[in-house]
Amino acid sequence: MFGFHAPELIIILVVALLIFGPKKLPEMGSAIGKSIKEFRKGMSELTSPKEAKEEESEPTAVRPEAIDSEIASKRAQLEAVDRELASKKATSEVSHAETETHAE
Repeated sequence: MFGFHAPELIIILVVALLIFGPKKLPEMGSAIGKSIKEFRKGMSELTSPKEAKEEESEPTAVRPEAIDSEIASKRAQLEAVDRELASKKATSEVSHAETETHAE
């Protein structure tokens, strides 16, 4: 591309190290790497948009058994929470009643 060789790259890295410092250099390298990754991803999406559209348009089949299982699981969780809440409420009422009797 530009024909950089080892000595030129070393000089560029030393200058970058002097300008930005040792703390910023890894952050900048990470940011550049992420930018290149996003650029490649964008380019691959531009070159093959038909494949991506086909993948998005395919409906995902959801089994009714899976939905029923999920509903049953959520109901069981709700019932457990209701029982716990009722237990805490009863405990709170008992302790409140005890506090009133001791205060009198």
